[in-house]
Amino acid sequence: MDSDEFRSAIEETMSVELERLGSSKTLVALTDADLTVERVVRTVANSERAAADTFEAWADDEDHEGARKTFDALGSQERDHYDQVVALLEGDHDADDAAGGPMHERLRSLETATDRLGGVVGRSLVSDRMHLQVINFFVNESDERRADAFRDLRTETAAQGDRASSLLEDVCDGSGDWNRAQERAEDVIAVAYESYADSLDDLGLDPKPIC
Repeated sequence: MDSDEFRSAIEETMSVELERLGSSKTLVALTDADLTVERVVRTVANSERAAADTFEAWADDEDHEGARKTFDALGSQERDHYDQVVALLEGDHDADDAAGGPMHERLRSLETATDRLGGVVGRSLVSDRMHLQVINFFVNESDERRADAFRDLRTETAAQGDRASSLLEDVCDGSGDWNRAQERAEDVIAVAYESYADSLDDLGLDPKPIC
């Protein structure tokens, strides 16, 4: 397996979950139906801060040099993303939910380079869908400044997944490692989807698309 096949395999096996995470209901679930500009931006800021904390913690205890450098770079980038998102707010922001929810809890539980890189790929696929809905939200608000900012973040976050997939070609030693990395990516997506579905259920909404 190579990096392109790896990503394609995940998108195929998790197609239903990723499709639903890419729906307009995503922001409803993430904000508890509080679709205000401030709540949307604060929600994204908390997610970026959680990712920075996770990647920085990984860099501190990672033995594989290539993975350690990657996690350090991703941590710095996510810290910068957090600062960029906070700059879009009016007033101060204290990252009131820096834990980032179930997906980031799952990411923080990963311990090996193979698992963590798989987790990065899974997180990037989830974040890609979330960022798209944030962009759409601000387009609908006729707020091109914020929409453009999140377009940039979406591109950079997708590149994180590409970087992790490429590094797996050096880290993985045979099909067993590739399968393990794929399982971890799928786990991360599954946890994100379960949180999404549970949030909608609490709001009395069906996570399944209306046909």
